[in-house]
Amino acid sequence: MGLGGCIILIAVGAILTFATDWDMQGVNLDLVGIILMIVGLIGVTTFSSIARRRRVVVPPTTPGVVQDPAVHHRRDGYSDGYGV
Repeated sequence: MGLGGCIILIAVGAILTFATDWDMQGVNLDLVGIILMIVGLIGVTTFSSIARRRRVVVPPTTPGVVQDPAVHHRRDGYSDGYGV
């Protein structure tokens, strides 16, 4: 489950807990909402810890200074094949 799914679980749980006043026989919607919010929070913390471990900083390895020889091409419109 990705980060978006965890956030959706938290939002649905909050809606069930705080914004509804439904009464279902045999089901406590407040408890279901709290359980969904807890599962969503566990998912967010797990996702963030896994994402933190994936970010490995590799120091750049440059083989010193590379100097390109300065090559100047004269572009007059005739020597590059145009107009022939």
